[in-house]
Amino acid sequence: MTERNINKEAVKDYFVKLQAEILNAVEIVDGKNFLVDSWQRSEGGGGTTCILENGNIFERAGIGFSHVKGSQLPKSATDAHPEITDSKWEAMGVSLVFHPHNPYIPTVHMNVRFFIANKKNRDTWWFGGGMDLTPYYGFVEDVIHFHKTIKTTLNPFDENLYPEFKKNCDKYFFLNHRNEPRGIGGIFFDDFNMKDFNFSFNFTREVGNAFLKAYLPILQKRRNHKFTNKEKEFQQYRRGRYVEFNLLQDRGTLFGIQSKGRVESILMSMPPSVKWEYDYTPKKGSKEDELYSKFLIVKDWV
Repeated sequence: MTERNINKEAVKDYFVKLQAEILNAVEIVDGKNFLVDSWQRSEGGGGTTCILENGNIFERAGIGFSHVKGSQLPKSATDAHPEITDSKWEAMGVSLVFHPHNPYIPTVHMNVRFFIANKKNRDTWWFGGGMDLTPYYGFVEDVIHFHKTIKTTLNPFDENLYPEFKKNCDKYFFLNHRNEPRGIGGIFFDDFNMKDFNFSFNFTREVGNAFLKAYLPILQKRRNHKFTNKEKEFQQYRRGRYVEFNLLQDRGTLFGIQSKGRVESILMSMPPSVKWEYDYTPKKGSKEDELYSKFLIVKDWV
């Protein structure tokens, strides 16, 4: 969408504030502090990557803010938007992935972002983002809470958005080569410029604000759940799917690499420990098998 009444600074200020808010909440829950690493990009812009490793709750938790600029869009962007080829561009946003020690706490991902391209003094912009949950051992009440929180957040804007963006998420976070979902989904939206800038910005802001409400109650409920070495190994095996998706399919990773982004920040989403096991099949009727049969399915949870 092209529009002159956009406020890039307001978006940037919100993203910086959101990163700080989530970081502070996680530090309180985990009891350890993030390493804060600010960086600059030679092609234009920079960001702040915040990483917590080997915490009390999280094996790795990464939350990054970036505001990057360029004069030549990568192919991953122009394939979908040939009309902005040869445009100057800016992209900013907050992205996080949290990998807990305890396999009974799910991994979570959230991203909110803003993109603007300028060609012949005309701006083309859109928002994007979403969040999704990747459990290793599923609990129906946790999945319902996660989806219900998101749905409640989206409905005041338009009751058609949650089912549409849930469907997008189910489709996007699907490992085509494995023929299975990455997790239990959530929402995913891109190229979002509904109505006008203020409406689209307010919507994206509420998605970001919903993250802690959606995830922290699940974390608190499962943080003291006892687990065995076998269950930890299953978590590491399932983390392999996370790596496969990020490297083979994720558009954000592709955009970051093609636009000469900071590799350490792009790949902070990777789990710190992971394993692959040849031709693994969970025992029929086991808790591991239940993940596949009851949770890694496309389903309307609320």
